Amino acid sequence: MPTEYTLSYSDKSEGWPSFYSFIPEFMIGMNSYFYTFKNGNLYRHNTGADRNTYYGQFSPSTITSVLAPRPIVDIKLFKTLTYESNAAWAATSLLTDLTDGSPASIAANFFEQKEGEWYSFIRTNTGTVNFLERSTNGIGNNTNVDNTVPALTVVSFANPTGSIISIGDNLYAYPAAPAPGDVPVLAGRVEAIDNTAPDFSITIDTTIAGAVLPATGAFMINVKEAVAESHGARGYYMEFTLSNSNTTPVELFTVGSNVMKSYP
Repeated sequence: MPTEYTLSYSDKSEGWPSFYSFIPEFMIGMNSYFYTFKNGNLYRHNTGADRNTYYGQFSPSTITSVLAPRPIVDIKLFKTLTYESNAAWAATSLLTDLTDGSPASIAANFFEQKEGEWYSFIRTNTGTVNFLERSTNGIGNNTNVDNTVPALTVVSFANPTGSIISIGDNLYAYPAAPAPGDVPVLAGRVEAIDNTAPDFSITIDTTIAGAVLPATGAFMINVKEAVAESHGARGYYMEFTLSNSNTTPVELFTVGSNVMKSYP
């Protein structure tokens, strides 16, 4: 929402029914049309060829609302976001009362149209790392780090690394003797896994952005890709913001979600 906006009052409803992102000098509804004045010029709205354009400047349409079934009874998992529209909208913000961190978002091209509705599962943003999620797992202290080929660093362990690790996961490292306040540091992306004796190993690409070569003896953690491991948005309610940048007329009818009770 912009820092400045126009708030409208309705004598009929004796309330404030809406606000607008554009700032006119005067506005009035007349003969089924909406008119505003800006810089001394008269504009009639919803009649121009290019929509989302106000006073010669482009501005996307947005709508913000809340999904809150049984808001004070159950903590819920909002699994999907759905809406009825004749065009795809982007979900620029998905935020619950229990959200920890930045809001999630869904690009317009992630929504699939099925039988007149648009569907997308609620995904965590790419690059998001939350070490409290179930998609984060400890592996153990490594026994050796072989950086002979920098792009294919081999991290060895005394025991099998298990079947939960997959190629494409990210590997993080704690210091061998962590101090209070230390956080895991990205070591690289998993490129190969070898669970055969005697040297159980994971080969990682340490040349990816932000990666730091792990020290020998460091405690290693694997973190799966955030989007693929998304399980929904958890909370009593979910606030959403939809955005559309079309320059042709677009209608939005309903917004919903597939919701289930969250069980700890």
